[in-house]
Formats: sequence, C-alpha cells, structure tokens
Amino acid sequence: MDYKDFAVGLAKKAGREIKKNFVYGMKKEWKDNNTPITKTDIAVNKMVIREVKKYFPNHGILGEEESYGVEGREYLWVCDPVDGTVPFSHGMPICTFSLGLVKNGQPLLGVVYDPFMDRLYFAQKGKGAFLNGKRIRVSKAGMEKGVVNWEWTFTKSEFKAQYPKTFGLSLCSFVYGGMLVASGEIAASLYSWTYAHDGAAIKVIVEEAGGKATDVYGKSQRYDGRIKGCLVSNGKVHNEIIMLLKKLLVKYPDKFGDSQNKGN
Repeated sequence: MDYKDFAVGLAKKAGREIKKNFVYGMKKEWKDNNTPITKTDIAVNKMVIREVKKYFPNHGILGEEESYGVEGREYLWVCDPVDGTVPFSHGMPICTFSLGLVKNGQPLLGVVYDPFMDRLYFAQKGKGAFLNGKRIRVSKAGMEKGVVNWEWTFTKSEFKAQYPKTFGLSLCSFVYGGMLVASGEIAASLYSWTYAHDGAAIKVIVEEAGGKATDVYGKSQRYDGRIKGCLVSNGKVHNEIIMLLKKLLVKYPDKFGDSQNKGN
C-alpha cells in the first residue's frame, strides 16, 4: 500500500469514529495541561498505531495520546486523533483528524479530515495541495480586513490593538485554522503550544498550497519532537505577524508554550 492510499483510508476510518461518537453530554476527563480527553481521542490514536504497525512496521508513531517506536526512526507518522477536542466534547462540530508522515523531522505528506463537512485535505511534498481532489491555494489577502485564527488567547487584545481592521478567530483547533489558510479562506493561523502533532500535517498542506509555515520566531523547525509553536499563513502576512510575535514573546515569556492555559 502506498502512503497516500494508506493516509486517506485511515483518515476516513478515523472520521467515521469521530462522527459516530459525537453526542451532547459527552463524557470527558481533563489532562494536566487543562485540556479534555475523550474515548474518541484514545480510540482513534490506538487505531493509528495499530494500522501503522500493520502496514509499515519499520515506522514509528508520534501521537497526542499515545506513541510507539519514536526513538531512532527515520519515518514517523505524527497524529492528532481529534484536533479540536474542546469544541468536539462540548457539542460543537469543529474538529479534524490530522496525520502527517515525517522523514528525519520534515513532513512529506499530510492529510486532514473534517468528517462533519466531509472535507478531506491532502498534500504530498512537491505535488500540490487538494481539498476533496480539487487543487487549493492560499489567498493574497493582507491584514487589512483580513481574518486570522489566533490560538494564543492571552495576547489577543494586543493583536487587536495592532490590527484593528483584522478579525481574530479562536477556533480551538489550530489544524482547522490551517486548512482555512490552505484553502484561501483566511490569512493565517497561529499556535503557541509545543506539540508536533498539531503542526506536521499543516506544514506540508499549507506550503503545497503556496503558503508559509514556521515556528513563532519565523524559523524552520523539525516535526518529530517538541516544536516552538507554529505560524502558517498565505505568505503575504507572515513577516508582519512574526514582528508582532517577537514583541509579545519578550513581553510575555511565561505565557508561551505548554503552561499558557493552565489555570484558565
């Protein structure tokens, strides 16, 4: 089985599990980082491990809830089983399944699936980005009257002060925001946590759609371990946002990374 067929098939299978389990009053527990976890997160993560071990036994899996064979592997499948667990577990259908294939830290392939809208995003390095088989590209919008998914809520007031004519979303799903960037709907999506599973698939999809993906300092990074946040954009607004982030990272150094939402 080739990588594309495997990734797309697994995304569809995961999507069926996500949609089947979507109900009001969903049972959830809370992790140490103050985010929820559901039986769906766990079940989908285990499904990915099982399928990768079956078809690609020499590959490792870096998952949000569980990993396998990460150390010393050239190839890693980097997975967020349910990106957007907060809205998903509170009755809002805003989430995706996200899976990236990474070689020596660099994403080669990414698939993101929204089972509620049946939107499947796919990209392979050097081959373009697609939504349900149709080529997609980033927008040419600037910050003026633009839209940005700002997943760093502590600094949203500073963002609004800097860009009063830019609308700031907080989807609670960086991956979903990234797909809106890739498909030309919004200008950028920002993520200030340090988990590679939220950035691996997005990087290749956004870049193949003509956009740009870096850490929050504007630098390239690996996606097989901890990352330094992530900014994906249409490219036009990238440096402008990075300049603002550099100021905010100096002003609020203790609000960046895994501890940002604890106690909120």
